[in-house]
Amino acid sequence: MHHQDDHNEEDLPPSKTKVKKQMHDLQDIGAQLVALNPGQLEELDLPERLRDALGEMKRIHKFGAQKRQMQFIGRLMREIDPAPIIAKLETWSGKSRQHTAWLHQVERWRDRLLEDEGALTGLLANHPDADAQRLRALIRNAHKEKELGKPPKSYREIFQVLREMFPES
Repeated sequence: MHHQDDHNEEDLPPSKTKVKKQMHDLQDIGAQLVALNPGQLEELDLPERLRDALGEMKRIHKFGAQKRQMQFIGRLMREIDPAPIIAKLETWSGKSRQHTAWLHQVERWRDRLLEDEGALTGLLANHPDADAQRLRALIRNAHKEKELGKPPKSYREIFQVLREMFPES
């Protein structure tokens, strides 16, 4: 009797489904590359043909042509090792997630300061070097701006002050 495990899976050609999935994965990575700015693309050290294809993609506006170009980018991606690219993209997206979380934290503090008078006392207890007078004035002005329907100048300024108080880690 012949056992199936005589053949290693690596001897068999990949299934059509697997090849299709790999192509889609490479096209997804390609789509992320299209979204990068020129400085980031430069950092990735991509082959020239791929760089040109990505640049061309930014100039195409017809959906059908975009789809064909993405497939072409996917084919070009098969010729390179995507691992370092994926690692770099993950680092960048991790950094931006971290940055977004930090901005949300600063925004939450601003909202808290405007909604609750006790919040400022708590904030100043943890940041004794903060300019309490300036913050109080900004909070008062932000309330007035809102009441009078004026541009939120002080509201934005509170955000700037808080950004300096909570350095991004």
